[in-house]
Amino acid sequence: MSAATAVDTRVALVSGASRGLGLAVAERLLADGWSVATFSRSRSDELDKVIESWPDTFSWVQGDVSTDDMRQHVRGVQERFGPVDVLVNNAGLLHQELFLTMPERRIDELLAVNLAGPVRLAQACARQMSARGRGVILNVSSINSLRGFRGVAAYAAAKAGLDGLTRALARELGPAGIRVNSLVPGYFETAMTSQVTDENRVRITRRTPLGRLGTTDEIARVATFLLSDEAAFITGQTITVDGGLTC
Repeated sequence: MSAATAVDTRVALVSGASRGLGLAVAERLLADGWSVATFSRSRSDELDKVIESWPDTFSWVQGDVSTDDMRQHVRGVQERFGPVDVLVNNAGLLHQELFLTMPERRIDELLAVNLAGPVRLAQACARQMSARGRGVILNVSSINSLRGFRGVAAYAAAKAGLDGLTRALARELGPAGIRVNSLVPGYFETAMTSQVTDENRVRITRRTPLGRLGTTDEIARVATFLLSDEAAFITGQTITVDGGLTC
């Protein structure tokens, strides 16, 4: 099923899509006929392969969600492909450290990357979407927003804020034809979870009813569903994909 009607110009902005989930979502959208733009702090070999494979419909620029002017990024996408139809607020930063010893500069960075920057990016895209009377925003959250874990207090606070943003924006932007949802992945194989120690990985697997970590593709499939017309009556929801870890 197409993620938008075939007659529309379909343009997606996926932040932080240099690797992992963001890049997987971008590849699925590209294969479905979308034009996809992204920005990230750095490139990767995986990103370079996608750029080479989709030179006309995929665009990457270097950027930082925590410091850049998000309006400028959105204008750049419009100049290249046209107005943004969907935003995947995927850029994120995970750092594990006990709260009592975490420097203030690290707290500020985690809040900027995981909450303040995505809020500004959502605003920039929503302004463009509201003028057209349609759009979809998908905020990529984390199960840390739902359950308490040691060492991730600032990260968890930011992701919980992102879920709150989702509900508020769904109320405010629904009349403008804009849907807003949160995707809450559990632990799955990605560069971010590579920081998890082997001991914690075993513990997480034992606590997960399905008995394993998820895959990037499993999470990406849910993301593209939430962007699609098949999810046209879903908004303001926090969709958890975690193998039952939080049930």
